[in-house]
Amino acid sequence: MATGALLALTLALSLAPWARAGSSSASAIDVVGSGTISRSQIAVLAKPRAGARRLAVLKQFRSDFRPQYVLALDAVRGEKTKKPTWYRISIPGRPNGRTGWVRASSLEIRPVQKRLIVYRGAKRFEYWDGRKLVRAGKVAVGKPGAETPLGLFYVTWKFNPSIDPDWAILGAYAFETSAYSKLTDWPGGGIVGMHGTPWPSLLGQAVSHGCIRVRNEDIEFLRNRVPLGTPLKIVR
Repeated sequence: MATGALLALTLALSLAPWARAGSSSASAIDVVGSGTISRSQIAVLAKPRAGARRLAVLKQFRSDFRPQYVLALDAVRGEKTKKPTWYRISIPGRPNGRTGWVRASSLEIRPVQKRLIVYRGAKRFEYWDGRKLVRAGKVAVGKPGAETPLGLFYVTWKFNPSIDPDWAILGAYAFETSAYSKLTDWPGGGIVGMHGTPWPSLLGQAVSHGCIRVRNEDIEFLRNRVPLGTPLKIVR
């Protein structure tokens, strides 16, 4: 390839949308993995030791009888076996950002490579699989006073909103997440969803009650590619 053409290609790549979003650093996520709870309920503790202060109790199944997923952020490992003995997990629910420790034997954790990144200021999402950027597109985020929260969250459930006409605002498909906003249009309220929209003209704006709206084509693409427990990182 000629030198001029090579320089032009390098410049074009450096100006690509994902490059402008700073994806080389912002898209990185350091987690142990995600998975489900293997006991009827578990105590989430302030420190990785028996008798530590209890922060929360998580049940194996949600109120709708679906499995409860967790995101493991860190681990304490045995000196000899090097296997995890405790996991530090993200605690779903208000306030956002709480973490605590649970015994490793009470969870079934698997490594994760896939992740969703949302750039709140740029109003853009990225879907990564390992080191590969698979898909990116516009989003709408929370309006002033109902901002989409920043932080590291994860996908807790997925469903098709078309089963109920009252949920038409959620578009073609929807991901429920562990994040909470002041107010959302999500069934039950408060939970931040990532979902399609019947009004694509509003993408690129801050107009929602906290949820992340994407094109119906994008959420349909992600539908079977984003498993439960996938990390969702929302950055400024």
